[in-house]
Amino acid sequence: MTQNHVTGMETSAISVLKRAVELDHGSRFQESLVCYQEGIQLLIDVLKAVKDDSKKLHYRDKIKGYMDRAEQIKVHVNQLKEEGKYHEQIRIAENSTGYSYEVLFKPYISEDLTEVWVEDPYIRHIHQLYNFLRFCEMLLKASCGVKKIHLLTSQEEDSSSQQAGALVELRQSLLAHGVCLELKYSSYIHDREIRFDNGWIIKIGRGLDYFKKPKGRFSIGYCDYDLRECQETSVDIFHTKHTKTL
Repeated sequence: MTQNHVTGMETSAISVLKRAVELDHGSRFQESLVCYQEGIQLLIDVLKAVKDDSKKLHYRDKIKGYMDRAEQIKVHVNQLKEEGKYHEQIRIAENSTGYSYEVLFKPYISEDLTEVWVEDPYIRHIHQLYNFLRFCEMLLKASCGVKKIHLLTSQEEDSSSQQAGALVELRQSLLAHGVCLELKYSSYIHDREIRFDNGWIIKIGRGLDYFKKPKGRFSIGYCDYDLRECQETSVDIFHTKHTKTL
């Protein structure tokens, strides 16, 4: 392994761990835990590559410190989850970027996740349908074994709407990937909520539709949602031992 490669890993570790500390100080514990774990693994890879004994000692001390803090957070989070008191809030600022579905939901996706419930009244217009498609794609790519996705939304009354056809097509496509999409419509739904059967509940003020319209089809952010500007909204995260069904 070249020195440049080691330096690159060290730079990445510093960046990830800096983010972990920021999230930690902001009481965004589940997110910080994910960053601590990623940063620690990067430092372990650096430790394996360096030859200098003083540097090895330095990295071992750093790794131990971060591991101790990560363990403290894990214990704290587990206690809050056990008591049903876990609550975390993320504020997405107007025009901010870096909040793709992968980034937002990653800390709450685990290997034992198999079923997801989405309540969102606004999966009707074409851009909202694409949002839901991207959400489903994110789940398929994530480190989990999702087998069933429930969607409860309102039904578009316009006869020219693409909603029904798009959702049927998506259901068929998901089946080809071993995932069942269950569709239900309600004219009374108002709240927006996403629930995972591992206990996590994510409530986004704007639902999945918190991205701004791109300036054009060939503008930055059109394809990559991490680069897409957001509308201001809040995200509240809770945890419960029992995830209710729709």
